[in-house]
Amino acid sequence: MKESIFCGYTIGRDAFDNFENICMQLGKNVLIVGGKTALSVSLDKIREALADKFRIIDAAVYGTECCEETVTVLLEKYRDSGVDFVIGIGGGKALDTAKYLAYMLKKPIVTVPTIASTCAASSAMSVVYTKDHVFSKFVHYERPAYHCFIDTQIIADAPMSFLRAGIGDTLAKFYEVEFSARNSKKNYSDEMALSISAMCNKPLMRDAVTALSDAKTQRASEELENVIRIIVISTGMVSMLINDKYNGAVAHALFYGLTNIDGFELNFLHGDVVAYTTTVQLVLDNNVDEAKKVRTFLEQIGIETTLKQRGIIVERKKFEKILTSTLADPDMEVVPYKITTDMLFDAIVKTESL
Repeated sequence: MKESIFCGYTIGRDAFDNFENICMQLGKNVLIVGGKTALSVSLDKIREALADKFRIIDAAVYGTECCEETVTVLLEKYRDSGVDFVIGIGGGKALDTAKYLAYMLKKPIVTVPTIASTCAASSAMSVVYTKDHVFSKFVHYERPAYHCFIDTQIIADAPMSFLRAGIGDTLAKFYEVEFSARNSKKNYSDEMALSISAMCNKPLMRDAVTALSDAKTQRASEELENVIRIIVISTGMVSMLINDKYNGAVAHALFYGLTNIDGFELNFLHGDVVAYTTTVQLVLDNNVDEAKKVRTFLEQIGIETTLKQRGIIVERKKFEKILTSTLADPDMEVVPYKITTDMLFDAIVKTESL
């Protein structure tokens, strides 16, 4: 059984001031792994925070994809470097790579999200793709990062599109865990996760428009901080508490199915697409009124609500691999009723003209 351990976190413009107090407990030799842009906007502040109390073994750019090949190269390079702990910096792929590497090194990790696009900084799993950017598997860990440092100004300075995608990805969590766990016997941890998932709905939708507006002007406001907490922390708490098999549903499974389209995963942000596939799940579940409510919200924050808007024509013959891949996805292991390819395709068609 997975341990229900939350990720500790520090948030605010001065979040890095807490680095020394937290990280001294982990050792002195640190390996930093992150995205190229993420390192460029945060590394100087992190070096200053670490000061002369730590030895930075290296600050490595992870690459462009969280895949087995990338982790293997990093593992061979740093296996015998004397690293005590890893600092992962960046967005979802960078953090998932750093977590996977730390797991293989058998070392603790702390995370520094530089964008609020997923809950990767606080969740106990990595989403692994092939080197050609097609979904491959989930890797689950016994516990999340030791600590998460969230500098709200760095996230406010990042492109607004990532925050928007994070809002979309987080919104899906509320609907997916309810859907997957609906007809199952739930324990205390599951019930708590379902309660926390409510944070991913009304409070998120309440502050999202203001947070995006503030991010556009690079203002680390209270509403922006609230939305960052919900994206990075609340969603991660749900992921940690809920049984793994209830952690996703149609919305994420369909996203991973769509990665079979050449270039799809590179051309569209994960959260933007998952927001759209959430409406497909709601239509599939005969909850059209809620799908319309979500669609209206997505239009307000600038997320495309159809595949046609993304230049993808919905034709059954072209969607066979997508449909079968979706139904075979691990996120579809537990659903409240049998779903067929016909039902899924019909829901996609209806969503296109909702």
